[in-house]
Amino acid sequence: MKELTTEQKTFLLDSIRDVENFPKPGIVFKDITTLLNNKIAYGMLMNHLEARYKEMELDYIAGIDSRGFIFGAALATRLGIGFVPIRKKGKLPSTTICEKYELEYGFDEVEIHLDAFEGKVGARVLLIDDLIATGGTANASAKLIHDTKAKLVESCFIIHLSFLDGQEKLKKLAPVYSVLDI
Repeated sequence: MKELTTEQKTFLLDSIRDVENFPKPGIVFKDITTLLNNKIAYGMLMNHLEARYKEMELDYIAGIDSRGFIFGAALATRLGIGFVPIRKKGKLPSTTICEKYELEYGFDEVEIHLDAFEGKVGARVLLIDDLIATGGTANASAKLIHDTKAKLVESCFIIHLSFLDGQEKLKKLAPVYSVLDI
């Protein structure tokens, strides 16, 4: 199941709830909790991701805080490889490297353990998160992976908000795959 059918994509999209005016007025939040608690939808999605990535000879999956942890850890287990968290600044307990990125009103930072990939130069890594919008967090995360001397094989997102340009910016650092385009 390397490619989803139109019917499968529609089923997955229908399993995602829209929450109006969250986290602030005018925003329509894509709530994946309804996909996660639907065992058929979540199973279909994870089967698809496993089929897509099982032949890519990955060494690690890096998940972006926090919803990327849900998909990344589950997929890493299915593929029999390691999982690495990319967290918001101040959440990791050992030596880290940080990358700052711009928000609509200000800046934020993400970090990764300096030894996240066990010092393996050229470790093959998949970056994963639930959604890509403007791409700030994803770009910062991709740069962190590059800074550890690992190879970012691809960035994967469950949802791509195609009316924003985050995916196009990220393609400058690595190939990008999105399961669903909205």
